[in-house]
This record gives sequence, structure tokens and C-alpha cells, in this order.
Amino acid sequence: MIVLSCTEVTKHFGPDPVLAGVTFEIRPGEKVGLVGPNGAGKTTLLRIVAGKDEADSGTVELHSAAKMQYLEQQPEWLAGRTLWDETMTALEDLVSLAHDAEAVAQALAAADGQDRAQLAKRYDRLQYELEHHDAYHLDHKVERVLEGLGFDRASFRRPIEQLSGGQQNRLMLAKLLLQEPDLMLLDEPSNHLDIEATEWLESFLTASDQAILVVSHDRYFLDKVTDRTLELFQGTVDDYVGNFSAYWKQKAERLKVQSRTFEKQQELIAKTEDFIRRNHYGQKSAQAKDREKKLARIERVEPPRQIAGPAMGFPPADRSGDIVLRADELGKAYDRPLFSGLSFQVERGQRWGILGPNGTGKTTLLRCLIGHTAADSGKVQLGTGVRIGYYDQLLSGLEGHLPVVEAIRPAGKEFNEPQRRSLLARFGLTGDAVFQRVDSLSGGERSRAALAQLSAGDGNFLVLDEPTNHLDVWACDSLERSLSEFDGTVLFVSHDRYFLNRVADHVLVVEPTRFRAIDGNYETYLHFVREGLAAPATTASGAAPRKAEKKPAAAKTKRAWRFPYRKPAEIEAEIMRREVRLAELQGELALPEVLRDGRRVKEVQASLSDEELAVRTLYEHWEEAAERCPDAT
Repeated sequence: MIVLSCTEVTKHFGPDPVLAGVTFEIRPGEKVGLVGPNGAGKTTLLRIVAGKDEADSGTVELHSAAKMQYLEQQPEWLAGRTLWDETMTALEDLVSLAHDAEAVAQALAAADGQDRAQLAKRYDRLQYELEHHDAYHLDHKVERVLEGLGFDRASFRRPIEQLSGGQQNRLMLAKLLLQEPDLMLLDEPSNHLDIEATEWLESFLTASDQAILVVSHDRYFLDKVTDRTLELFQGTVDDYVGNFSAYWKQKAERLKVQSRTFEKQQELIAKTEDFIRRNHYGQKSAQAKDREKKLARIERVEPPRQIAGPAMGFPPADRSGDIVLRADELGKAYDRPLFSGLSFQVERGQRWGILGPNGTGKTTLLRCLIGHTAADSGKVQLGTGVRIGYYDQLLSGLEGHLPVVEAIRPAGKEFNEPQRRSLLARFGLTGDAVFQRVDSLSGGERSRAALAQLSAGDGNFLVLDEPTNHLDVWACDSLERSLSEFDGTVLFVSHDRYFLNRVADHVLVVEPTRFRAIDGNYETYLHFVREGLAAPATTASGAAPRKAEKKPAAAKTKRAWRFPYRKPAEIEAEIMRREVRLAELQGELALPEVLRDGRRVKEVQASLSDEELAVRTLYEHWEEAAERCPDAT
């Protein structure tokens, strides 16, 4: 059964198509991630599938028996309803079904004869539906979803008008989850969720039977939830098996094969064109004309489908003192305490990530540490020669009325326009975009401009508040690489667990009544939680130890092997056979007669990809076999 089928869907918003023949299918229970660079048309495609927008051409077909729901980003509400009342509207069908069952039960008690038999059958059908949808525990279902998405019980009776924009978006997500449609269309569902609520959502979606098509920049979320990935780029879709990490690896492998094939065909075309040019009127003119005809019949190999992230990069950092920042007994409260007794220190070259639930004051803490907000108690000391570069998640450091090329100019530094344009190009802003006003840019463009401004400031202590907001996954990858290569010190707040894993070597976990300092990244922190070792480094009234918790040595457990047992010698023999076949395919791909036949090129490319994957897997199998049976090697 196919739940959803999209065939040759096209959409224009100008002369060039945003969608140029998108085709894919979704089957029951599939969890599909839709990825692509900012501006590729992901939300446009989702809205067309949901019936919110119309395609210029092509078809979208939903199975006649299937229900589909789309996560609205800008909902409309009826005034006067509470959070609980609005959430219950998602279950109106089940409430109505329960009322019907109650009415039939009353009628059944007073009926007799044939009427009673018919009512009994109807009552049985209604009972089956109610039990199937767990309709006898509706209040519990609603409580579970609302609490999972971060609502406390005190907010259940609050009027919707009093909820923040983020809370209203979470309410829409709660309603969609409770409706349990056959296909859920989710556009950035983890926006406005802290890490705890996002983890709950991941577990809920993974355990659900519903099919999902989800757009998200949260790579950790995609890894946990999805089992298939659609890449939308240049108006068309490529299909990949597996989650985001599997897609990322497969994409790199495809690019290698595509690049090699494209380059070889281009080389062949260039040589043929050169021969035709040199011999057009000479003794070999007949050969030249023959090659010209063959050249015209060649099915051209498409250029590699490469999505390039901006280069980014930060300049070498001037050396600071060994201690870059020290916080002693720091405390801050507004209408309630945010943190108190917080003590830790950051040393030169370290990269600290701060994480915690919404409302625990992570941004306030960051601003207290750099002196933008006064702490209520305690003190902060910066080390010798420390020069702070600050990235504000509100991007307030960029003046909205200025052209981008002027807005990034650092104060007190000679930095001419060509230098600034070159810097902006490194962060993916080129051409007319550099002369636009800052406030006319998209969210992703403004974020990259703010990162360029940060780079221009030559700070040796980079402090960043949610730097991955508005960035697509390719820009995030570039930023992660740039910060990892930066030879200064980094302190950042982020809810992006993938980013925390790749950048942080220390983590400060801020919670309502305590904090924990972890020597490691987000996965290290999860290890502590799983093993029950994540004891608080301090409480609201306690004193903090100076050193971060070290990850303990892993307990000895029975090794779980990935592959079935085989002798290393057998695997070596198969590797040799596969590598011979690889060489044959690579040679075949270089043959002129193959390069002239586009269909044959694709067949050889597919075989080559299969063989390369098989060889890599065999090497992994051989390493495991050698470990299991070291004497056999």
C-alpha cells in the first residue's frame, strides 16, 4: 500500500522553478526526513502535499483510506479556550464515539428481539473502536502529551491568549500527535522545544505506527526518528536509505563516483572537440565529421549534485592567559532564582557548551559571564589578554538599517570594503546580497552575516548564544569545523545536540536547582545519565567542586559482535575478488563507448557504488574477525 504519491510536482515563484519535477512515494509507517539547503523549497513542498498550496503541475495523491495532518506554524485560535480545552478538540471524534456508545448502551438496555441484536452488533463495533484508540483514557493521553512537550499542570487551565508563541506552537504539535493520522507532515517540530521535550518527542514518534514526512535542521532528531531521507536540491529529490548520518555518508560516496564519471566524460569531450577542431579541413576531416556526429549523440553525464556549505573560518587567535574565565559563586534571579552558587573555570583552548531546559537562564548566565548583565551575587574574572567576541542569538550586534558590507565593519580596525566582501563570501554572502540592508535578509543570511562580523572582530574568546539557529545543516557543518579548528577558546549555549557533540570538549548542564560540569561532549553527559553517575556538581545552596567530572572507564561487558563469525582468510579472499571487480568497473567507466551511453554509465556507477560499499563492509568484518580470532591472522 502507498499512503502518499507525488509525481512530477513543479512550482514556480519566478522564472526559475523551486520544484522541478519532484517524485517520491511514502508507505505506511515510514519515517522520512526531508533535507536540503535553505531556500530549496522544503516548506513549499510540504504545503503542496498538505493541500495548503497548489502545484503548477504534477499530482499529489493520498490513499483514499488514509488521514493526513500538517503541523501549522501560524495557528488561529478561538478566544476564551484554555490550553486543555483546545487540546481536547483534537479528540472530538473519539469523544463523539464515546457518546454514541453510551447512547447505544442505553438503547440496548431497553430493547428486545431483533432491535436488540442489531444494537448489540453496533455496540460491539463501537467498543472495538474505542478500545483500539484507547478512548477510555483520554485525559491520561492528553496529560502525557502535554507534559511530554514541556507543559506543567498549572498551565493546563490557562487561556490560550496568555501562552507565548512558542507555547502555542507546542500546543499545535500536541493536537497533531493526539489525532494519530496515518501520515504526519512536520515542519521543524522541535522548534521551541528544549532538549528534554525533544527527546520525549523522538521516543513518541519512533514508537508510533504512523508514517512521517519531517523537515528539520536538527540532525540528532533526524538520526533518532527517520529511517529514510529525501534530499531536495535544485528542484528535484534524491532518495537515500537510512537516517541523516547514513544519508551524509552515502551522499559523500555518490559524489565521489559522480565526480569521477563527470570528469572523465568531460576529458573525453574536450579531447574529441580538440581533434575535430584540428582536423576539420585536413586529411582527417572524414574522421573529424564522424567524431562530431558521435559527440552529438553522447548522453551527457550530469555535474555532481554537490551542496556546498560556506567555507567560514576564524583567524588565528592571540594567546591569552591560561585561565580565560573564572566564575565564583555566581547567582542571578528575576521573579524566581535562575542559578546560584555556580562556580567553574574555562582554560585556554577549551570549548565549553552550556545546555539545559528552557527557562533555566542559560542566556542570562552567558550575559553575566561576559559582563552584559550584572549578577546578583558572586564574581566573574577574565584572564590576561582575553578579547571577547560575542554572537547574540537575537543578532542585535548587526544594525538593521545598514548594508551588510557596512554592518560587519569592526570598530577600531582598518578593514576596507574588498576585505569585507571577501570575508562575507567565505560565509556564503556574495553579489548583491552584501549591499542589501541587514533587515531585508533571511534568517539564515543574517546569521551568517553575524558570524562574519564575529570573525572580523579577531576575538580570542568566542562566546556564542544558539549559533545554529536559522542555519541549514551544511552551514552548521562548516561552523562546527571552523570552531573545532579555532585555536582560541570557545563558550556557547546550544540546544543542538549534534553541534554539542562535534564542538564541545566540556559541557555545563544547567538545571533549575543545580548544575553539572562534564569533561566531554553531549554523548559523555548521556553516558553519565544512563549509568546513574551524573551527580550534581552543585545545588542551589551547595558549593561546586573545581574540576569537571571525568568519564569513568567503561565496565567490562560481553562484546556484541556486528557480523556473523567467518575466518579472516575467507574474508581476505572475498576482499581480493571484490577489489578485482572494482578495478574492472573503474576501467569500464573510462571507456569512450561507455561514456557515450548515459544509460550504461548509470548502470556502471550503480555497480561501482555497490562494490565500494561491499569492500568497506568486508574490511570492517575482517577487523572484527581478527579481533575475535587473533591467532588466525
